[in-house]
Amino acid sequence: MNIMIGIPAYNEEKNIAILISKLKKITDSIIVCDDGSTDLTAEIAEKMGAKVVKHERNKGYGGAIKTIFSYAGKMDADVLVTFDADGQHRIEDIEKVLGPIKNNKADMVIGSRFLKSQKIPKYRKAGIKAITELTNIAGGTKITDSQSGFRAYNKKILEVIKPTDSGMGISTEIIIKAHKAGYKIAEVPITILYAGDTSTHNPVSHGSSVVFSTLKYAAIERPLTFYGIPGVFFLLLGLVFGFWSLQIYLEQGQLITNLAIIGGGGILLGTVLLITATILHSIVSVVREK
Repeated sequence: MNIMIGIPAYNEEKNIAILISKLKKITDSIIVCDDGSTDLTAEIAEKMGAKVVKHERNKGYGGAIKTIFSYAGKMDADVLVTFDADGQHRIEDIEKVLGPIKNNKADMVIGSRFLKSQKIPKYRKAGIKAITELTNIAGGTKITDSQSGFRAYNKKILEVIKPTDSGMGISTEIIIKAHKAGYKIAEVPITILYAGDTSTHNPVSHGSSVVFSTLKYAAIERPLTFYGIPGVFFLLLGLVFGFWSLQIYLEQGQLITNLAIIGGGGILLGTVLLITATILHSIVSVVREK
């Protein structure tokens, strides 16, 4: 089995050499996507024997994962393992992530931080769990850690799934697309190493990026639900306030401006959302048929 390990890296000159030396005990097929680093990340990785693909400018985590996916597909890898360069993942857990694919029990495996008890900063735990729940609602999945970068993908996933998101939302995108395509997604417990704050991602920008990406895919995958339910709510709200305003006018001859504005605005917004839901549902249905 041709196992390739892909590492998205941005200014990781302190970690990259020791990481590659450990990973070489598992496979010689290692690709490092240097995402516009301003330090010696690329030079060190090349000297260590890894294949380095450089971005001239920083494209973000999603951009690096897209490059790694593309390269792994061209090199005809049987399995791609994505592994963060920031020192939070253990080399020993790679076999755990590979296991379900080797045994033909899964097409995609996620190393989950929440399948075993371990110390995770409370703000991270709360944020990841909230984003994961949003992913499950949008994609119809039942996973515990949608934001883990420690994953394994088999050849079918590499051939069919084409990630497009350039931000942190790419993790959610791949899950939703893989589940929609009918591929088996499994999770295995991994140990995460938080030695201080080793993450290179700003938690606010990370969270907002993932939330917006998830909402985008929810709108595409389920337009009737995403736009239709709010549309019905605002339409009913507008009708209630509209009839209330009309009733007062007929009984007292007085137009309550605030009620009339809420009524008219609700009816207008609800109608627009329902029309949008119908049009998008029709477009998505035609695209899927083709």
